[in-house]
Amino acid sequence: MRRRTVLASAMLAAMATPGIARAASPGPSVSRKGTTLLDAQAVYFVSYDGLVNNNSFQKNGLLTYKGYQYAAWYTASRNAVVARRPLGASTWSTVTLSHRLKTDDSHNVISMGVSRTDGRLHLNMDSHSDGFFYVKSAAGLLDTPASTPWAPAVFGAVQTSLDGLALTSQFTYPQFVATPDGKLQLSYRVGISGNGRNALAEYDGSSWTALGEWTSSTGTYTSSHGSSTARNMYLHGIDYDVSGRLHAFFTWREQNGAVMCAAGGITNHDTGYVHSTDRGRTWRNDAGSLVATTGSSDTVAVTDPGLVVDALDADHSLMNQESQATDSAGLPHAIISYVPGRFGQCTTDYVADRTAHGRAFHLRKNSSGGWQKTEIPVPLDSSQRTKLVLDKYDNAYAVFPYGRIAAASKSSGHTDWTLLYDGAGLDAFGEVVIDETRVRTDNVLSFMYQEKSSGTTPSALHVVDFALPA
Repeated sequence: MRRRTVLASAMLAAMATPGIARAASPGPSVSRKGTTLLDAQAVYFVSYDGLVNNNSFQKNGLLTYKGYQYAAWYTASRNAVVARRPLGASTWSTVTLSHRLKTDDSHNVISMGVSRTDGRLHLNMDSHSDGFFYVKSAAGLLDTPASTPWAPAVFGAVQTSLDGLALTSQFTYPQFVATPDGKLQLSYRVGISGNGRNALAEYDGSSWTALGEWTSSTGTYTSSHGSSTARNMYLHGIDYDVSGRLHAFFTWREQNGAVMCAAGGITNHDTGYVHSTDRGRTWRNDAGSLVATTGSSDTVAVTDPGLVVDALDADHSLMNQESQATDSAGLPHAIISYVPGRFGQCTTDYVADRTAHGRAFHLRKNSSGGWQKTEIPVPLDSSQRTKLVLDKYDNAYAVFPYGRIAAASKSSGHTDWTLLYDGAGLDAFGEVVIDETRVRTDNVLSFMYQEKSSGTTPSALHVVDFALPA
């Protein structure tokens, strides 16, 4: 039936323009190109149900720039390692940094960013509501990689500030994002889970500046069970679209468990959305109304109107920090996941309940300005997160725990979700780290994953590549 629909659409397009036969855009597909080994003995421990080398909020643990791919992780010695390879190469060149992972906490990831103005690679690592560690490369390292030695000498000393900018003593979730004009921004949380604020810093090619906090932890949220007066906003991501608009999906996590139906759940509720048209200096809700000014007392609060684009109470184990992307028209898309009401209206153990009954949903803004949500018919079989990728034709791909890949076509309105790859042969532990930049570079879906192990026995860390429609 779907084949007939596609053919009929193509015939109508051809009749509308006599003499011209318009080829329909291809639907989604993946073809495995190969797998490379980053480290045969990467550090392994399970913390908060995840691994420190593969966490959803690790933006970016894997990235592509000017024909080279870069990866960062902790090896069995606990040393931070950064590696590169020319795209398509089967081996990686590694540099071991002087910093060693300080604790067995899966939050303490390594995130990388590129400042295009001066060709530097930046790394922020090893923090969870405490101090961070920062390293940046020599200027120009990424601009001429083929002729630039890859050696420890090209990386500066490990710092506990951004070149003297201290930020906060309670730092978590570094996410680098490149601005359309070549600057580099760092998104992070100030404070702790259930009582924190999101903030931004910016690097202009010569120095870092703190732009300030843009979300609030205060205000009263009341559910049918009880109230909470403190929280934090968990970002699904922070991304610029083709026109330079900055997008952020989020969930709120309440500090007070009284908002839940039962202990053992998780206090996350609602999927919200805000955007910025001035590089994160001010923030607007879906309707375009101003809701915050970064660095001021007017920050995004749970009580602000027009933030929620998919309402859900705290009784369904909604996951935080899942995934988001923007399409070729600048429209925002997200993956969210929770236990649907058909499996009950009260989760009592969020890990067990999400593993048994959790489902992922594709949430997107359509061209008419409305919001559309589609359940992806692939059980999570995990408490963990799913990553979202859009190809050059705006087909959507969801990369599930264990490296499974489902996809939906743009032509169907992203409703024909189907499993394309079942993860066979990967033996992946759970979440994967996507190379968001490579998809745009050469139509390859590339992700980093770590093999299952037990206890603290190190295991192999890999990158696997899949060709997308050309």
